[in-house]
Amino acid sequence: MTTTPTTNQSLPPSKAKLWLAAIKPPMYTVAIIPITVGTAAAFGETGLFYPKIFGTFLTSAILIIAWLNISNDVFDADTGIDKNKAHSVVNLTGNKPLMFGLANGFLGLGILGILAIAWWQKDITVLAIILLCCALGYSYQGPPFRFGYQGLGEIICFFTFGPLAIAAAYYSQTQQFSLLSLAPGTLIGISTSIILFCSHFHQVEDDLAAGKKSPIIRMGTQLGSQVLMVSTVLFFALIVLFSLVGIFSFWTLLVGGSIPIAYQLVSHVNQNHGQPDQVSNCKFIAVRLHFLSGLLLAVGLILPRLL
Repeated sequence: MTTTPTTNQSLPPSKAKLWLAAIKPPMYTVAIIPITVGTAAAFGETGLFYPKIFGTFLTSAILIIAWLNISNDVFDADTGIDKNKAHSVVNLTGNKPLMFGLANGFLGLGILGILAIAWWQKDITVLAIILLCCALGYSYQGPPFRFGYQGLGEIICFFTFGPLAIAAAYYSQTQQFSLLSLAPGTLIGISTSIILFCSHFHQVEDDLAAGKKSPIIRMGTQLGSQVLMVSTVLFFALIVLFSLVGIFSFWTLLVGGSIPIAYQLVSHVNQNHGQPDQVSNCKFIAVRLHFLSGLLLAVGLILPRLL
């Protein structure tokens, strides 16, 4: 009796799976969490909450992230770094101009929502901050800057999705700034940068070929895994510190509920940092850490006002 062995390993991913990977649904948490945490910080400190502004801001942020994701695939297609990336929207469609136009359409709709907030409030401050964030986002991959290719992406990510985004969300509710918003801004900046940092571990060869000097290229995967561990520990240490000095209430220690995911992330990268196929999913663990810790932080900021 003769049997024919079968294996799924040789089968390419389906179009549906490639499109799902290209759309990157989990990555939209980097839009949801800063706006949610910034709004929660404003409510916790002032008691103010305007649902219409929050909903509009959240929708606009998601649209702007769509622009960022699609345009990055377009800009990466120009450098050839995505030639082996089957789930690039440019590779999937074979139509770079169409994707660039779609990306800019999302950006226009997102900015339109921010313009509505500026019109309602008769105040362009939020618009100015978001335009700055968009400029920084463009500089990450867009020509002639391409700062991400110089290893500056994590710094851009920290400020754009951390202090700036949190300040914009806070201001959209209160029309004033608060130094206290710097604390959640710092935390969300760190957790968002961890996502980007984790995305480099599995693409060392492609980055080297394209001349991209990501942090992992500069320091190597082993040191990178150690930096990830220090950054993750720093995130939780700051939560404790901010609570002890009275910047946060002790309710924000609820963020400790995300420690199991943090442990999973650090241990997974520590064990597999030099194996691209094994470590490629670490950015999605980082996304889960960012999302859950951000939600718990928002709850911790709101509860003192509700109670």
